[in-house]
Amino acid sequence: MTSLFEFSSAWMIAQQDGVEILDIVFMFLIIALLVVLFIFFITFGRLYIQALSSGIRISVFAFIGMWLRKVSPRIIIDCLIMAVKAGVKDVETNKLEAHYMAKGNVRRVVQSLVAAHKANIDLNFDQAAAIDLAGRDVLDAVRTSVLPKVIDCPSRDQARTTIDAVAGDGIQLRARARVTVRTNLSRLVGGATEETIIARVGEGIVTTIGSASTHKDVLANPDMMSRMVLEKGLDSGTSFEILSIDIADVDVGENIGAKLQAEQAEADKRVAQAMAEKKRALAVAQEQENIAGIAANRAKLVLAEAEVPKAISEALRQGNLGVMDYYRLKNLQADTTMRESIGDGDNGSTDHSTE
Repeated sequence: MTSLFEFSSAWMIAQQDGVEILDIVFMFLIIALLVVLFIFFITFGRLYIQALSSGIRISVFAFIGMWLRKVSPRIIIDCLIMAVKAGVKDVETNKLEAHYMAKGNVRRVVQSLVAAHKANIDLNFDQAAAIDLAGRDVLDAVRTSVLPKVIDCPSRDQARTTIDAVAGDGIQLRARARVTVRTNLSRLVGGATEETIIARVGEGIVTTIGSASTHKDVLANPDMMSRMVLEKGLDSGTSFEILSIDIADVDVGENIGAKLQAEQAEADKRVAQAMAEKKRALAVAQEQENIAGIAANRAKLVLAEAEVPKAISEALRQGNLGVMDYYRLKNLQADTTMRESIGDGDNGSTDHSTE
């Protein structure tokens, strides 16, 4: 009996110790939960109350998840409230967090969705997020869809302020155009930008002016340029839809045809001068060659004349020429020399009389 009493006493004491341990653990859990809730309400309490008061059902664990993923709860909650109050249905917390972690502009995307919803433009969150991640300003694109944008051609940022082209009669025309466009949201991702529109419009204006027979035709009908440019469908493959092309100004420039003809005539003159100089140089060279030839022939003649006395002496020595023959030859030479001197004197007097 004594042992049974001792066992029951020990069991009751152990049971009391277990109850105390459970109470301690329970109290610790309650305190930890209260601390977590206190920290939560200090950090996210205002946002949580703001979301609930705006009709957004979001759990406490969603805030904790944002904090762990380093997502700004302030931006997410503000964007959710903005979308809900505007009546946009295609906005969820997970999509906003994913776009935030992809380094996108969440606030800009939601603002564009609100603007598109108010303007009855078909735009969902995935399209807006894709446009934003592509580096485009999605809100500006929606605004341009509602309020068309005017693009100056050429752009004000360019050094050249006019589009210059030459008509068929050689007269230069300088034109400026204003292109009214509207954003095509379906082609915004991957579509060409304003620079392509400006380049294509400029090309169309140059082609129109160049195909005109005279510059007067263009000046009389400046709308001819806008019609022909619009007919080319220049907005294909771009992010915009061209609504109208207005010719703001057309001025007459230089007479390019006459200038080119003058430059061509000057070039032809230089070519002719070069050819004449070439011929003159060839003539001078030929004259020098002839002079050299004459000098060479005169040298040969002198050498030949030097051989004559030798030949005469050799003939006298061999008996082929007599002394009388030699004197007759000398008399003949002297007579020839005298006649040449007389002839030179007559030519000189004739020249003096003529003068």
